[in-house]
Amino acid sequence: MNKIPHALSLGISLALLWLLLSGHYTVLLLALGLGSVLLVVYLGRRMDVIDHEGHPIHLKFKPTLFYWVWLLKEIIIANIDVSRRILSLRSDISPTVVKVKSSQKTTVGRVIYANSITLTPGTVSMSIDDDLILVHALSAEGAAALDEGKMDRHISMIEEDY
Repeated sequence: MNKIPHALSLGISLALLWLLLSGHYTVLLLALGLGSVLLVVYLGRRMDVIDHEGHPIHLKFKPTLFYWVWLLKEIIIANIDVSRRILSLRSDISPTVVKVKSSQKTTVGRVIYANSITLTPGTVSMSIDDDLILVHALSAEGAAALDEGKMDRHISMIEEDY
């Protein structure tokens, strides 16, 4: 597997992050930033940790961007739902543990799915076993929403066919 595109993409990402977070653009700081980026990419290549899982540039850009916007909307909706359940006088909390099927083809896809579940308030991914994710949900409705598979389909769209 050719790891040069991953190393190049990692270097560009780190350089942009350095420029964004630094806020100072003197020659000395730019040189130190470039040296830091080159050192990290060199060490990453030497340790053989720059690959398609560590820096997944193989994911489709447009669906990924759409997914992040959709996920942000879902996080906001879930925050409101959890707040409403906690502040409600009647007990709407019914904790449940469910197994959710993951249709992703790659390990990266399954991890993105499990992390997205955990990012959404009211649900936590507890473990991944092949194509099943064990999830603790704050309510039966939250578990049922995962069973509908909308999040699963969104993540499957961003995976590149191998």
